[in-house]
Amino acid sequence: MKRYTIEQFMATTSMLGASFSADEKRILFSSNATGIFNAYTLLVDGSAQQPLTHSAVDSLFSVSFFPHDDRVLFTKDRGGNENFHLFVLDLDGTERDLSPGDGLKAQFMGWRPDGSAFYVSSNERDQRFFDLYRYDAESYTRTLLYKNEQGLDLGPISRDERWLGLNRANTTSDSDIYLYDILKQEIKHLTPHEGAIAFRAETFDPASQKLFFLTNEGTEFKQLCTYDLFTGAMAEHECADWDVLNTYFSSNGKFRITGVNQDGSVVIRVVQIEDKEEGVRETPVPLPALPEGEIRGVVFSRTGARMAFYVNGDRSPDNLFVHDFNTGFYKQLTQSMNKEIDPADLVEAKVVRFRSFDGLVVPSIYHKPQEASASNKVPAIIYVHGGPGGQTMRGYNAQIQYLANHGYAVLGINNRGSSGYGKTFFTAANRKHGREPLWDCIEAKTYLASLGYIDHERIGIMGASYGGYMTLSALAFRPEAFKVGVDIFGVSNWLRTLESIPPYWESVRKAIYDEIGDPVNDIDILVATSPLFHAKEIRKPLMVIQGANDPRVVKAESDEIVEAVRKHNVPVEYIVFPDEGHSFTKKKNQIEANRRILEFLDKYLKGEEMKLGMGEIGRVP
Repeated sequence: MKRYTIEQFMATTSMLGASFSADEKRILFSSNATGIFNAYTLLVDGSAQQPLTHSAVDSLFSVSFFPHDDRVLFTKDRGGNENFHLFVLDLDGTERDLSPGDGLKAQFMGWRPDGSAFYVSSNERDQRFFDLYRYDAESYTRTLLYKNEQGLDLGPISRDERWLGLNRANTTSDSDIYLYDILKQEIKHLTPHEGAIAFRAETFDPASQKLFFLTNEGTEFKQLCTYDLFTGAMAEHECADWDVLNTYFSSNGKFRITGVNQDGSVVIRVVQIEDKEEGVRETPVPLPALPEGEIRGVVFSRTGARMAFYVNGDRSPDNLFVHDFNTGFYKQLTQSMNKEIDPADLVEAKVVRFRSFDGLVVPSIYHKPQEASASNKVPAIIYVHGGPGGQTMRGYNAQIQYLANHGYAVLGINNRGSSGYGKTFFTAANRKHGREPLWDCIEAKTYLASLGYIDHERIGIMGASYGGYMTLSALAFRPEAFKVGVDIFGVSNWLRTLESIPPYWESVRKAIYDEIGDPVNDIDILVATSPLFHAKEIRKPLMVIQGANDPRVVKAESDEIVEAVRKHNVPVEYIVFPDEGHSFTKKKNQIEANRRILEFLDKYLKGEEMKLGMGEIGRVP
């Protein structure tokens, strides 16, 4: 097995999104081939890849071709501040901001079926709430369709432009759907209920007669149901033994695509829609036999003749494919993996489960280094996802593969509170952060130590965002458990984080307070669960990585925990990227962060044998 540098891993290209041109001969997508995301096109035969934009400062993400010409919509923010604006790239190459101004956030919400207009959400009127506008596709003049004064989240728009689906998060596990009649300017509550039940509007059917929505009412997992807009009748439409993630129709209305979260993997279902005398019939569409991996991001051309999609595997990053329904053939259009990396040197992930302190079964995604054996025990990392209600899933992860390639076992724990495993599991962490979810991580360490090829004295913990909080909590509240911690823009002080959340999160503020704590009424709880106030307990080496423009976990969160831990002469390495926010989108920063993480782990966790003096061999503490 060959070891690869972080530069080699990052030479792999990341790609996002897909949109067919009006003539269906080209596909628009985003790529970071230059080190920063820009918009590109390529022909459906995979040739003639061409950059459309040339940003060298901020990452830029393509949104859509215009339906009838080669204009392009794209979005970008400044330095990772998440205040994304919507731009149009005109036929002459000029760029125009369709949402000018400071301190606002705009998002593309879809096309009118005839392509004459598109929809955009914006919080320019009130930073707390997003209004809905219709933009004319030629003049870019706009019309306000919905003035959001109720603090609801915008959902789908019906094709006849009569209906708007709206969502309200009461708590992280309890939500409602509202229906807005654009013509009459009337709003209706569709899902009055008791108890914690999740409802979310997904899409309208092509005939604008039904609203498709997700709910876990009466079941552990989210199922797909419909609401008849004229009779009010609700019915179950599609179910699975796992959460249905989403559903949407192709632009011509002839196909419906559904994603299912199946035990940490995404499974795509496609059905063809046929109008029969007895009603609408849905016929499953067989998907092409593909290389190892999962189909993701399915998009149809306007006529439905072609389907673009990505395939992602544990040892293979996203590659763009196109399937032609007329010929039955499919083609891989891109090769995103660095040719210097042999996939055989990488690690196939495995779903594992262990019982936690109270008997709860905790699922995880596990990467075992190839060289690990009973005679060659390796160090390990508990890798905690963001959220709190996120999920570690299967699929290519350059950071995890880099660590596994350099001899670290990585357990991507889905501790209680993670999504994807039913509503009981999801709500099991409410008001318990810093305690029971952390204790799951402690039991994960016990599980790893039981495998026989893990060095139980060399187990660390790392994560980003909420995973960073869990890292700090582990070092502060269970200082004996882990040898090191790597915190990537993690919360250290819940009081400040909850008080400083972006204004456009107003619609979910109450839900966040319900799960974590209210910064006014729950001060004692939040102080007790904030690592900053217990920093004197941290005694193990700590690495902290932060984006200076992070709007979610502000830089002060990392500044203060670093200062507090250093006061006690604990080794702390601190890296701040001045041009990043709550994720790192620039390759140069990804390279620097991951290189430094490996160096830190090699020094303090792996304890590489090195000469400490003349002829003296020992371990770095």
